[in-house]
Amino acid sequence: MSSWNDRVIEEFRTNHGVTERWGKNLVVMHTTGAKSGEERLTPVMGLRVDDGWLIVASKGGAPRNPSWYYNLLAHPAFDVEVHVDGEVATVAVTARELTGAEHDEAWQRIISRRPYFADYQDKAGRILPLFKLERS
Repeated sequence: MSSWNDRVIEEFRTNHGVTERWGKNLVVMHTTGAKSGEERLTPVMGLRVDDGWLIVASKGGAPRNPSWYYNLLAHPAFDVEVHVDGEVATVAVTARELTGAEHDEAWQRIISRRPYFADYQDKAGRILPLFKLERS
């Protein structure tokens, strides 16, 4: 894990699920590597929706998907750490990639709250994949 990820996860855990940059919107994914089979911890911005969270495979506007994108495709069931009622809770989820109208609707919801993702998409030159993390 990168030192940046380590610092973000430490801040998240120390502050009971709240970070300076993302507030209560960070999720820490405990995924399994698609190739390695090893556990990976990845902090991503998660937008809370009815029964789960929306996440964007933006890689900060890079032309390629982040590594965790492939981990979710290979192993869609995993745990996430999230902010719940002032504490960090671990929740079992299943990731589902959104397509078509469902993707478009979720995208509008995301960029209305986090407009910088539209800039990431422009910079990347690709449609950014979206996942819904649904409680298992």
